[in-house]
Amino acid sequence: MDCKLRAWKLEDAPYLAEILNNRHVLDKLRDGLPYPYTEGDAREYIAMMLSADNARNFSFAIVADDRVVGNIGAFRGENIHFRTAEIGYYIGEPYWGQGIGTCAVKKACEYIFAHSDVVRIFAEPFAYNMASCRVLEKAGFQMEGILRSNAVKNGTVIDMSLYAKIK
Repeated sequence: MDCKLRAWKLEDAPYLAEILNNRHVLDKLRDGLPYPYTEGDAREYIAMMLSADNARNFSFAIVADDRVVGNIGAFRGENIHFRTAEIGYYIGEPYWGQGIGTCAVKKACEYIFAHSDVVRIFAEPFAYNMASCRVLEKAGFQMEGILRSNAVKNGTVIDMSLYAKIK
């Protein structure tokens, strides 16, 4: 399925809250998001993204069928890593397996490489999240390795994969 990326709008808050008020989605993301996830949480996040430094943070609503179905963002590194960016994304569960994640990752990388001096974009999905790993591979990322016992998610020590795409 084709997708579009666009800037967030405050009126997107109900869609974002619906997407993130889902344990299946949250279990595939880093910790720190509240559950339940409310429209107030969504408005706060959207306002933060709209006021973020566009040279350091790239954040987009993912739209398919004229509806917000997910989020994708990349955040520039610091110090010696100032020309790298870490990308992260999520799609609402009803839209999994439709190619939207791959579409969004491809478009975000194209945009970042064309509109910034970033030369490397990387991602660290949970190693057990094979769907996310496959999204990255289909978007042209290469696996660089496994980060063994790299995180604790839901009380379990887990591995993460390291993927990167070079300009």
